Amino acid sequence: MTVDERPAAASPPPLDLPVHSRPARAIVLAVVFVCAACGLVYELALVALGSYLVGDTVANAALVISLMVFAMGLGSLAAKPLQRWPAAAFAGVELALALVGGTSVLLLYASYSWLRLYTPALIVEALLIGLLIGAEIPLLMTLLQRIRAQEAGSAVADLFAADYVGALLGGLAFPFLLLPLFGQLRGALVVGMINAVAGTVVVLWLFRRVLGYRAQAGIGLATGVVLLLLVLTAALAAPFEVAARQALYAAPVVHGERTPYQEIVLTHATALDTRPDDLRLYLNGDLQFSSIDEYRYHEALVHPALAGGQGRVLVLGGGDGLAAREVLRHPGVREVVEVELDPAMLGLARTFADLVALNRGALDDPRVHTVAADAFTWLRDTDDAFDAVVVDMPDPDAVATAKLYSVEFYGLVRQVLAPGARVVVQAGSPSFAREAFWSIEASMATAGLATTPYHVAVPSFGGDWGFVQGTLGPTVAPVLPPGTPPLRSLDPATLAASTVFAPDLARVPVQASTIDRPRIVDYRLATTR
Repeated sequence: MTVDERPAAASPPPLDLPVHSRPARAIVLAVVFVCAACGLVYELALVALGSYLVGDTVANAALVISLMVFAMGLGSLAAKPLQRWPAAAFAGVELALALVGGTSVLLLYASYSWLRLYTPALIVEALLIGLLIGAEIPLLMTLLQRIRAQEAGSAVADLFAADYVGALLGGLAFPFLLLPLFGQLRGALVVGMINAVAGTVVVLWLFRRVLGYRAQAGIGLATGVVLLLLVLTAALAAPFEVAARQALYAAPVVHGERTPYQEIVLTHATALDTRPDDLRLYLNGDLQFSSIDEYRYHEALVHPALAGGQGRVLVLGGGDGLAAREVLRHPGVREVVEVELDPAMLGLARTFADLVALNRGALDDPRVHTVAADAFTWLRDTDDAFDAVVVDMPDPDAVATAKLYSVEFYGLVRQVLAPGARVVVQAGSPSFAREAFWSIEASMATAGLATTPYHVAVPSFGGDWGFVQGTLGPTVAPVLPPGTPPLRSLDPATLAASTVFAPDLARVPVQASTIDRPRIVDYRLATTR
């Protein structure tokens, strides 16, 4: 017995399609494919934005995914009453999803910048998007089964096959197409437009005889309104992003961009009677340097590392060129290899006038060879040896950066050290992140390095800032190499005193951090709770 032959009281309204059932079924499956891709993009957009704004990638991803999956189950249940009118209900669900998902990144950014309500807003967004995605499947299943007398098992197999393949497309399109072409804000809005068109235009064409003229007119009008809102929002995305970004920083933002790896922001406060000129770099909201006192940080980071040799120097991180600037002040340096993950950071250090003036054009020096690569992977693949290694990485606030503070990473660094070479690692504040600082020292020691911790004052970083020196042989004190150029913040006596830690900063019992167990993140997060 076909669907149309069932008794009227026990059957849903027939679709009376104007096309053959096989092409119609293929079109519905294509819609499943597109909608699945859009849904996964919304999910990835929420995860990616959280990694930029709050840094805790694993916790943020777990929150988003778990809430969305939970809400998808609720959405499937909530869609049951709508299955009597599957075509109209599906169009309504897709329009709502296009609007909520398309504007999700913008609304979350606004809640973070102005309202300080990021986590509550994330929970609401994840639940709403999950509810709407969950409602898609029952409605699409009903449409597939009503197109022709198709067994439920076959319809389920077809639907989930299209759904999973569409998710693959969305997962690949987000990092490799949408982010490079449109960025996060516009990328989500573009996907929302695609979602609205796929979910309603096909319904209007394929099921027009079922819907009736009033329903068609209503869906068409709603589709136009949603598309207009998304287009207008996309047109205003650039000024919105500038305003939202500026709301996060006290000084004027002179450069801001989101790359596939991070958000890069430069602020520049011009000199006043009571304040000097101040250029600052922020990565994912974390201060990397202030031009007022960055020399204190970079002098302490670089010059003691060169006491073991100066011929070939490896700089890991430090894409702003300031560590390379200090390295190049030593005439004995023949080559500097600068390994930086983000090519955009390297480009900015070469082209942004104020930053070039600060790093003195270090990255364009003929002795400098820049490599845009992940430092961990690069170390695994190189056979080179270096007379000094400077590790200038962002703080380990998330699992993504924790591997750069792991026993495994320091083991790779150890392998590229030439005899007598030294490595120096920026290790955060022994005052504000005491356990994290000593965990870095423990991780280096576990990797087989003889370690010597030391610390200096860097006011823009909140005061005390720490470093850990490592060597292949016995422990040696950090010293300035012969022929060190004049320094503003260090001399032999100051450097010798830097190895002394007050009782409230002294070593505490902590464990080393590994890739399998990134304890450094736990120690860091414990200081912010």
